[in-house]
Amino acid sequence: MSKIEVELVFALPDRQVLRTLVVAADANVREVIRDSDIQAEFVDVEIGNLSIGIWGTEVAPDQILKQGDRIEIYRPLELEPREARRQLALVGRTMSGTEHH
Repeated sequence: MSKIEVELVFALPDRQVLRTLVVAADANVREVIRDSDIQAEFVDVEIGNLSIGIWGTEVAPDQILKQGDRIEIYRPLELEPREARRQLALVGRTMSGTEHH
């Protein structure tokens, strides 16, 4: 069976994991995440419930991988972007960190 090389990345604010994996050419995202055993490293996060993507584009767990794909596991946002902007506006700041007058 032929193999391909992919990357798997997951990050929390205080900890990041980036792995290069060699997997079956017909592997899908779900299988690679499961077989990587990344869940064991992040026991306080239910990785199976998080959104996933390849190179910044959200994909379904059954997406078949290609050589060089980078699987990204997206952690939940602490604040929705609209709520974050609203809170910053209340204190006179913008998302870029500049003050707004």
